Amino acid sequence: MSTAVHAEWIKLRTAPGTGWLLAAVIAVTAALGTAADAAARCPVGGCQLDPAKTSLTGIYLGQAIVVVLAVTALSGEYGTGMIRVTFAAMPGRAVVLAAKAAVIAALVLAAGTVAVLGSVLAGRLILPGHGFTARHGYLLLSLAEGPVLRASIGSVLYLGLIALLSLGIAAAVRDTAAAIGIVLGLLYVAPVITAVLGRSAAARHLQQLAPMTAGLAIQATTSLRSLPIGPWAGLGVLAAWAAAAMLAGSLLLHLHDA
Repeated sequence: MSTAVHAEWIKLRTAPGTGWLLAAVIAVTAALGTAADAAARCPVGGCQLDPAKTSLTGIYLGQAIVVVLAVTALSGEYGTGMIRVTFAAMPGRAVVLAAKAAVIAALVLAAGTVAVLGSVLAGRLILPGHGFTARHGYLLLSLAEGPVLRASIGSVLYLGLIALLSLGIAAAVRDTAAAIGIVLGLLYVAPVITAVLGRSAAARHLQQLAPMTAGLAIQATTSLRSLPIGPWAGLGVLAAWAAAAMLAGSLLLHLHDA
């Protein structure tokens, strides 16, 4: 397994797009979070915004770059034919997939950590100037606060699980465009449908089951009782999606020729 991990690390490290995509995850996530902080306002009459979730808004877009990174790490090898060399050197296809998952997850978790820390710092610096003060019932964003720490760690884990979900689907369909389309559809279509359904029971159930709406419940630090699903339970739903995708991908890798 260590040999396979080392080989996958070399391939990803030397791939021309890996560094740029990881940098984009950090830049886009932090920039969008900063923009959301700059746009947020808490007037004298009070506000209903969750400052931690506002600062972590960039995850909504940063995850799309994670999808591209994870999918192309595998489907790109099918496109070039390099996958045949990979399987010839390492016949255990499940081992190859596990090694790719370990390396990609580690890189995404590292990039996600930097992005989340930058987002929280931006919120700490910007939000007090927009009314998010102790006078309105808000403390400075700080990782010393349990809910903020949970939202931050959970957001990093969320990105790691999105990477595994994407890799599993890429292994199952083996086509870059199709895999990216499927994952982005799973992530972004459900919120549109729930918006159309309004406050119905069907909308609530969809929020509890869809990977993005359930997974991002981990970011909430206020009004937890009104959430369709609890923070950690929601992240567990995303973990189940990722596990199912990886299992399906592993099975189909064995059934199909390279």
